[in-house]
Amino acid sequence: MKKGRNTVRVFFLGLVFILVLGTLASCAFADIFKSEDLIVLDKEKAGGGVGTLFGKYAFTRDMPPMENPVREIGWLTLKPGDSIGFHKHEVNEDVYIVVSGTGVFKDSDGKEYDVKPGDITIARLGQSHALSNTGKEDLRVISVIAGKTPK
Repeated sequence: MKKGRNTVRVFFLGLVFILVLGTLASCAFADIFKSEDLIVLDKEKAGGGVGTLFGKYAFTRDMPPMENPVREIGWLTLKPGDSIGFHKHEVNEDVYIVVSGTGVFKDSDGKEYDVKPGDITIARLGQSHALSNTGKEDLRVISVIAGKTPK
């Protein structure tokens, strides 16, 4: 079972890498972001949630040039019982790729879905979402925020 979980993780990490690399190719930043160089940014009560959202980012949304559609990408970790509160994406979209742990994703209509490693959620422009860790281990996701360039 463990081998299967690792295969899923490697597959999704590879997929994210391919998608992001294409977008970052025209970016003024390096094409690789080493784990030891990631920006550590932890947020208390993120989106009105509970506890601490632990983040390690390649870059945050205020850093890339405005023409870059990928505004932020990083590893997010929620401890058991912690959450990202229900919040709306007015100017961007947010993708969560679940890497480990289990939780509940709440969509814009308020419907809740159990999530596990390999699941992908998307909050589109103008939609709301929330994420909570309902498991007994850390919930780790890759978060990719993309949006159109404001005019």
